[in-house]
Amino acid sequence: MELLYTDDNLVVCVKPLGLDSEHDLPQILAEELGGIFYPVHRLDRNVGGVMVYARAKTAAAALCRAVQEGTMEKEYVAMVHGTPPETGDWEDLLWKDSGKNKVFVVNRQRKGVKPARLTFRRLTAGQTSLVRIRLHTGRSHQIRVQFSSRGYPLVGDHKYGARDKAQAPMLFSCQLTFPFAGKIFRFEKLPDWA
Repeated sequence: MELLYTDDNLVVCVKPLGLDSEHDLPQILAEELGGIFYPVHRLDRNVGGVMVYARAKTAAAALCRAVQEGTMEKEYVAMVHGTPPETGDWEDLLWKDSGKNKVFVVNRQRKGVKPARLTFRRLTAGQTSLVRIRLHTGRSHQIRVQFSSRGYPLVGDHKYGARDKAQAPMLFSCQLTFPFAGKIFRFEKLPDWA
């Protein structure tokens, strides 16, 4: 696993595909570096990218506060089918069917429905297009369902409408920016396909 930064309070790493970010990765980090690692945000098992873990409870509390206050900024790259607009600011209401582990865009507020917002810019255009996305809310499957609902499913995202041969959604957490101990930390890593 690639480590981008480590100190007594934090470790920033690149999560590989196929690992659970809340259980597998902290265990691997503990085996490699020793100590306890506290997850403060998550990525789906089939998504890779930049993540931060706390190495102390006080650091975990500070990072969780940054997530809750919206001062932890997360950006992603995705390869989508079709050509979305050059830029976008999409707001939707999302509802998760926990039994099916699937999220849907819905028309009205009701129990379990949460607002979701992302902004993006298109980097390439064609049958498939590369987009860079900033999440303003962190909902389950948010990027995947918001793009799919507009006719731009992620390449490899068979759960949300892709009909290709890719093995996993082409989605990667490429940049993470957050405040900690009076400083702003920023880390960036792009996948090979971007």
